[in-house]
Amino acid sequence: MPKPGRTRAEACRPTPGAPQPMSEMDAPPKSRTAYVLDRLKADLQQGVINPGDQLRQTAIAKRYGVSPTPVREALRILAADGTIEYTSHRGATVRDFTPEMAQDLYRMRAELEGLACEVAAERMTDEGYAAIVAANDRLVRATAEGTEPATLSLLNKDLHFTIYESTSSVMIEGIQLLWARFKPSVTLWGVTEFSRALDHDHDAILEALGRRDGPAARAAMHAHVMHAWELRQTSEELRATGPVSGDAPGSAAS
Repeated sequence: MPKPGRTRAEACRPTPGAPQPMSEMDAPPKSRTAYVLDRLKADLQQGVINPGDQLRQTAIAKRYGVSPTPVREALRILAADGTIEYTSHRGATVRDFTPEMAQDLYRMRAELEGLACEVAAERMTDEGYAAIVAANDRLVRATAEGTEPATLSLLNKDLHFTIYESTSSVMIEGIQLLWARFKPSVTLWGVTEFSRALDHDHDAILEALGRRDGPAARAAMHAHVMHAWELRQTSEELRATGPVSGDAPGSAAS
């Protein structure tokens, strides 16, 4: 009920300086762009949008409930990081990987993750190493129990990034960008022989880390990543549905 001396209209007016609810469309343009970017990344990650798909601004705007402006800005950001490309006859499309690009991705991962493993060996604490061992134990146990590939893939990712926690944010972010190029449904962990081979690789990495032997840890991680590439080449299905552009943290890399 309005206070004495105030009309009902005055009573309904917002109190000056009081926080007011904000709808998605009331958010500043930067927030709307970030929202669209996150949605696009999630759709790429989950396979809703796939390599070669056209990205029409009006359709995306309608699906996400925004105007075309933040969609245009989000697509510009994805084009800048190589996730999508523009052509005169098709407009914006999700970039597809060639076999050469896929191999280059693995080689980049091998170099960067090998370096990260060496740095981790130099900097990690006893507690950090214990966390790595625990993450590896969870993966080995799940593999032995025949756990579904998607879960094994996530446990594998957890192991890798538990190692990298002993490095720096800039190194972790660089590795995340490379992992994000893999679709969650595309994983080596669905093949029993492959998962056992990768678990064996992890043992060599942990042994080197346990000795705090940086060069050996680097070599073991480099060999592990390239081993994953070699295993992928033995499977026609994995070769055909390999890495995919995207910028959300992926879980299928090995």
